[in-house]
Amino acid sequence: MAQSPSCRKLYAAPGNPGIELAAECVPIAADDLDGLIGFVRAHAIDFVVVGPEAPLVAGLADRLRAIDIPVFGPSAAAAQLEGSKGFTKDLCARAGIPTAAYVRCTSAEDARAALEGFAIPVVIKADGLAAGKGVIIAETRAEAKAAIADMFAGAFGGAGAEVVIEEFMTGEEASFFALSDGANVIAFGSAQDHKRVGDGDTGPNTGGMGAYSPAPVLTADLEAQVMDRIVRPTVATLAAEGTPYVGVLFAGLMLTAEGPKLIEYNCRFGDPECQVLMMRFNGDFAALLHAAATGALADAAPPAFSHDYALTVVMAANGYPGTPEKGGVIRRIADAEAGGVRVFHAGTARSEGAIVAAGGRVLNVTATGKSVTEAQARAYAAVDRLDFPSGFCRRDIGWREVAREAE
Repeated sequence: MAQSPSCRKLYAAPGNPGIELAAECVPIAADDLDGLIGFVRAHAIDFVVVGPEAPLVAGLADRLRAIDIPVFGPSAAAAQLEGSKGFTKDLCARAGIPTAAYVRCTSAEDARAALEGFAIPVVIKADGLAAGKGVIIAETRAEAKAAIADMFAGAFGGAGAEVVIEEFMTGEEASFFALSDGANVIAFGSAQDHKRVGDGDTGPNTGGMGAYSPAPVLTADLEAQVMDRIVRPTVATLAAEGTPYVGVLFAGLMLTAEGPKLIEYNCRFGDPECQVLMMRFNGDFAALLHAAATGALADAAPPAFSHDYALTVVMAANGYPGTPEKGGVIRRIADAEAGGVRVFHAGTARSEGAIVAAGGRVLNVTATGKSVTEAQARAYAAVDRLDFPSGFCRRDIGWREVAREAE
C-alpha cells in the first residue's frame, strides 16, 4: 500500500514494529470497531482496507459503508464465507460448487452419529473462527470422537459450538486468490502453503509455516476451472441472495482426480500467502483495491505479477501452535534483509528498545528467485542470518516444487 503512487498517507491499526517503517501506527485494536470508526471520522480517511477476518465478521465494513467510506472487505453477512464453515458448505450445495461431502452438527451426540457415515481418515472442523487451528484430520475413529468432544467442550471457544464433519479429500492443496467488487471478479494469483508445524508435513495444523507463489501445480487450465466452477458461482450466488461480496476471495483448493474442489474460503489475503503475493505484485495496489471497493473493477487494469517466484519461511516462537514463548529478543533483522530479502513482522512488539516475540508466528522471511529452489535457498540463508534463539522454523518450505524442479 505504501508503495502505491495513489496512496499519499497510510495508517495502520494497531500496527507493529515492521509496518511502522511504511505507515503511521495508531494504537487501536483491530476489534475496537468504535475506536476505528472514530479515527476514520477524525482524520477524514478516504479509504479503508480491512486485513483480518474477525473485524469483518463483526461488521466493520458495514459500519464504514454506512458513513460512506469506501472499504475493501466484505459485509458481515458475506464474511460468513470464513466466519462459518457450515455457511460456505451450504452455499456450495446451493450453487453446485465442487467440495467435500459434509454434515453440520450442533451437538456432540449428533456429531458422533454422523461420523458413522464417513470413511477414515475424516476431517472435523470447528464451524467458527479459530485462527486457522480449528481443523483436525482424524486418522482413527477414536481420534475423530476425541476431536468432537474437545470442540464441543470449548477447545476452540465459541468457534466449536457447531462442528462440520467432512469427507477427507485426496490430492495436492493449492491456494487461489480473486478480487471481487460485488459483481465483477478477477484472478489475483496462486500460492501453496504448509499447514503442519513440522518438516515433512508432520505434527498439528497451524495457521501456516511458509508458502511460495506462484503454484505451478495450479496450471492455467486449472485456474480457469477454479474461476468458472468455484469463484464466479460463489460471487454470483451471494449477489443474487442480496449479500454481494466485496474484497478478496482466498480459495483453499484440493486438486483431486475429479478436478479442483473447494476446501474452504478465507475473506482476507492470508498469512503467509499475502507476503509472497506482495513480493511479486507490480502496480498500484491501493488503486486496484479501491476499484474493487467502489464497483469499478471492470475498468481496472488486470493485476500484473513478476515472473519470479517468491518463498516465505515463518519463524515461530517455541511452543507454537500450543503455548508460544513470548518475549524472546530478535536481533539482526537488517542483516537478514540483505540482498532484497524482506522480513515481514507478524507477532512482534517493542520492549525496552528491542524487538521481541509477541505471538505464535513471529516473522515471515521472504525471498525471490528465478525458481522455487533459488528462492528457497535465499530465504533460508536469510533465516540463518537472524538471531532469534527462542524461535524455530520448518526447513523444507517449498519441498514439493523443489523436488519437481530437480527432476
